[in-house]
Amino acid sequence: MPTISHKGRAMPASPIRKLVPYAEKAKQQGKKVYHLNIGQPDIETPPQVFDAMRKINFKVLEYSHSAGIESYRRKLAAYYKRYDIDISLSELLITTGGSEAITFGIMATMDAGDEIIIPEPFYANYNGFTVAAGVVIKPITAKIENGFALPPIAEFKRLITPRTRAIMICNPNNPTGYLYSKEELEQLKDIVLEHDLFLFVDEVYRDFCYDGKKHFSVLNISGLEEHVIVIDSVSKRFSMCGARVGNLISRNRNVIDAVLKFAQARLSPPTFGQIAAEAALDVSADYFTGVKAEYISRRNLMVETMNQIPGVLCPNPGGAFYTIARLPIDDSDQFCQWLLESFSYNNETVMLAPATGFYATKGLGLDEVRIAYVLNNNDMQKAFECLDKALVEYPGRKL
Repeated sequence: MPTISHKGRAMPASPIRKLVPYAEKAKQQGKKVYHLNIGQPDIETPPQVFDAMRKINFKVLEYSHSAGIESYRRKLAAYYKRYDIDISLSELLITTGGSEAITFGIMATMDAGDEIIIPEPFYANYNGFTVAAGVVIKPITAKIENGFALPPIAEFKRLITPRTRAIMICNPNNPTGYLYSKEELEQLKDIVLEHDLFLFVDEVYRDFCYDGKKHFSVLNISGLEEHVIVIDSVSKRFSMCGARVGNLISRNRNVIDAVLKFAQARLSPPTFGQIAAEAALDVSADYFTGVKAEYISRRNLMVETMNQIPGVLCPNPGGAFYTIARLPIDDSDQFCQWLLESFSYNNETVMLAPATGFYATKGLGLDEVRIAYVLNNNDMQKAFECLDKALVEYPGRKL
């Protein structure tokens, strides 16, 4: 029998999606499953998006430019100016979701065996993107006790080798919800310049910052123009995950030229998704005011309710719509499967993402789960009630 490739065997299963068969079986058994495992908001997509789709009257559905539809790129460059980010049309490329932007960015700047330093826990698919590219993640563990703030720069320096090519962060962070400050970004600037590294920053959740805090883009740090690669996407900002439209930004001409060659090899990003994304840029600021207020309400409910459960530690995230919570359990993979396979309360249960998949260091995350607070407060309250009951019944509960 033909064998599967090394990469095929090494490719990690998604901690977010690998339990889907158990959730489907639970639903077939008549259970209601509250999905807090995945960042799929229940916020309505802006109506402008669907209006634009309905107005399409193509005679032929053609390829777009490999870099993306020009009108969308121009409008996107103008959109960034709202954030005082001065980006030209030639410094951004449209991709098939933020995932492709990360993959292309990694492949354009790193060879097999090269290393990238990432604070953990990190977005689980970074593991998959780097495996596919043959790149090695060197993790630095952030601590739940301080809300997963940036680890000391000395720890970054200790990991740098001749194969180190980049540092990557997500700001605000998925999966922790931590919002990095300008001061923390300035610390990264120093080490990036000292060792001539790339700095990847995933800014997909830029619009979701709470408690009066504002997002500071790494694109506005002077002196890093040749080093910064920013990843962005419409998926979460406009609640349109299915559009599969993201983008990559860099002021480094060599990076843009290299990424464009990968973009040409896949021909073009999705035309319908780009039309939808361009229309979304017309959404007024009021849209985000309402959306942020809703997420703050959900976050507050989660933090208050979770921290009342004995043995639970739930940080207060400053952005995005996730947190990593510590539970009194022995194994988060087993616990999350048990929730779907063996537990119900009032014929309901909750689906969480085991945190083990958000770490590169083996053995970490065994007593942690990622929670996506993407459901309305009524459903969230019921989900946390299920979790409270489950933690009492779970055979692997830690005392």
